Amino acid sequence: MKVCIIGTGYVGLVTGAGLAEMGNDIICVDKDQTKITELQQGNVPIYEPGLQDLLEANIREGRIRFTLDLHQAVQASQICMIAVGTPQDEAGSADLSYVLEAAKGIAQAIQKDTGNTYKVIATKSTVPVGTAEKIKAIVAEITDKPFAVVSNPEFLKQGAAVEDFLKPDRVVIGTDDEQASEMMRELYSPFLRTGNPVIFMDVRSAEMTKYVANAFLATKISFINEMANLCEKVGADIGQVRVGIASDSRIGPQFLFPGVGYGGSCFPKDVRALIQTAQSFGFTTDILKQVDAVNNQQREYFLEKILTYFNGDIQGKIFGIWGLSFKARTDDMREAPSVTIIEALLNQGAIVKAFDPKALHTAKTIFKDKIIYAETAYDAIGNADALVLLTEWNEFRRPDFDRVKTLLKTPVIFDGRNQYDAARMASRGFYYMSVGRAPA
Repeated sequence: MKVCIIGTGYVGLVTGAGLAEMGNDIICVDKDQTKITELQQGNVPIYEPGLQDLLEANIREGRIRFTLDLHQAVQASQICMIAVGTPQDEAGSADLSYVLEAAKGIAQAIQKDTGNTYKVIATKSTVPVGTAEKIKAIVAEITDKPFAVVSNPEFLKQGAAVEDFLKPDRVVIGTDDEQASEMMRELYSPFLRTGNPVIFMDVRSAEMTKYVANAFLATKISFINEMANLCEKVGADIGQVRVGIASDSRIGPQFLFPGVGYGGSCFPKDVRALIQTAQSFGFTTDILKQVDAVNNQQREYFLEKILTYFNGDIQGKIFGIWGLSFKARTDDMREAPSVTIIEALLNQGAIVKAFDPKALHTAKTIFKDKIIYAETAYDAIGNADALVLLTEWNEFRRPDFDRVKTLLKTPVIFDGRNQYDAARMASRGFYYMSVGRAPA
């Protein structure tokens, strides 16, 4: 099928590469000349495992191309997917300006097309309830040619997005248009040969599904973090508690890892947007408000452990930071716990040396020259007063602890991801503080 994708960010690129891999003819559109030029040369501006190879292969085969020309892309396509950003506005709601601008551009292209070809306009961007209706109204005001608006939310995990797209556990499509349903079913049928479902529903329910899914996962994270803090108070071990509850098939182990809280481009923004959506309908979401509050408090709680150990004075102390991205296998630092924690350390006069396998270039745009950027994990902890682990990269799971102990000024580790065994760390001579477990 012929598909154009408006927006070459994280969602747009993964979607375009994945659809091209199944033999579709894909045109990706963006307004950023530099980004389009880079993509035309096969350079991917984000780090996502497998994406570079997938794009390179499909560029060689001529199944995907990149352009600034929205009108040409729309006119050459059967399905137009909107995959632009929906950043959080000052009130916490999703900013739809880019989505609605894209819809207007699509409508203008359809109107100028000399043919009368039916178009499907699908929203991949995470948008609040009622957005499809706004898009439909904008398009209908500009053109009287046939079209349908479909909600087709994405469920991609950063760090595993390519695999998620190529082997989805479900595809959600919101539409009441029969022709659009058949076109979307045809588009996704190659991805669902193992029997995982295409779930059709009304548009508003599809728009809600993405928000509710992310809000529920965020709730699990905030819940286990709050229980971890309680475990510390009562003298229990959250690691053992987690195993005990995760063995219950009704609960399961996913998203029940205690730490310094969630971050990224989805969970924080989507939880707040859902809170704002509820408020706009006169409804209060008490649980979600607490999910957001607990997530922010978790970073402060972890910081308090550091300050307590140093008797409230970290002026001139050197902290070696392992991990800057909000999670492993991505270079994304949006809403990352590392940003909050590093800024707090700097504000109290500490010196920060940081290492991340993929996010150093991102960190430089945030911190500029405020921190020291290390070339290796071991460089980050040389002569440091403590090691602070904030992202669960595989590279940090089995370090040479003898070397770590030698490099640190004092053998102190604050583990925000519970990567290490507390008893073993104590036996190696470290003061080891993690989340939801007694200090070792």
